[in-house]
Amino acid sequence: MKTNMCLLYGGKSAEHHVSLRTALSVINHLDTSKFTVTPVYITEEGRWVKGELNEAPIKNVEKLQFNSTEETTAVDILTKTEIDIVFPLLHGPNGEDGTIQGLLEVLNIPYVGNGVLASAAGMDKIVMKSIFKDAGLEQVEYTWFTRRSFKENPENPCDSVEKTIGFPCFVKPANLGSSVGINKCNDKTELLEAFKEAFQYDRRVIVEEGVVAREIEVGVIGNEEPLCSVVGEIVPKKDFYDYKAKYENGDTELMIPTTISEDLYQIVERQAIEAYKSLDCSGLVRADFFLTAEGKLLINEVNTMPGFTPVSMFPLLWKETGLDYPSLIEKLVELGLERYKDKQETKYSF
Repeated sequence: MKTNMCLLYGGKSAEHHVSLRTALSVINHLDTSKFTVTPVYITEEGRWVKGELNEAPIKNVEKLQFNSTEETTAVDILTKTEIDIVFPLLHGPNGEDGTIQGLLEVLNIPYVGNGVLASAAGMDKIVMKSIFKDAGLEQVEYTWFTRRSFKENPENPCDSVEKTIGFPCFVKPANLGSSVGINKCNDKTELLEAFKEAFQYDRRVIVEEGVVAREIEVGVIGNEEPLCSVVGEIVPKKDFYDYKAKYENGDTELMIPTTISEDLYQIVERQAIEAYKSLDCSGLVRADFFLTAEGKLLINEVNTMPGFTPVSMFPLLWKETGLDYPSLIEKLVELGLERYKDKQETKYSF
């Protein structure tokens, strides 16, 4: 029998269009002999619209942006549709941050990917780094600020960064991905402008020390016994791997696999799995590291819903490891159902 899969994509997030690209790629790689698909588009305003796929392959994301005048709710769609598992292809707030996962947990519907805790902690760079610190994982120096403190006195955060972090540094919204709202700063003038931009996307902003290092990444899949892919490397032709380099102009090179020693690979693997377990991850993540010229490995972050576009690192890493795109999707569905079955053993009464 076919598995009835509901795909959630779009979302009320600055990463809305990245999610559409992910959905387009996943839909076009699904094995239709094994899955029936119900696409559910979440508009930028947060409205849920169930659609139908009447052509294959889907050639552009506009075909996935359904319109409907029918008044319906997320709960109506999820409870009145025949669903074996939900695949949330959502990036950023209101989707990757534990909110959708919480809804699915309350409705007791199986889903692909990380649970509420891992999604929320993995989305929030400040919380994530605090957990990594407790786990003993080495990181770059960082600090963070609130929008209110910045509005009250913009000079204070700038002075603090100059004294504690120094330049160059990177300014990032605490709860966003896909390099949205991120800027590299070489002086206080650039820092001030970077704060202004980042605070448009979040009420909390993190500032990280800039290091000269290789950017290496590894895919992790699994539940209780996670496994790592080969290690890849991002070689940007610009100062850093920003949104345009990722999704628009292709102004970067992905080395898969990259050249590192077997000993270093084992360290990357060990630290990626340690990070995975420290956040109580399940299903999948992409773990990102810095490797300095001195050979020091620093964890940067994990992405609990890495991109699935044709140019995204995560599916490319697993393809090189021996798991092609359709097989990767099937494995993630298997892991989601496995975790759901395990949760049903939990007792909720006393």
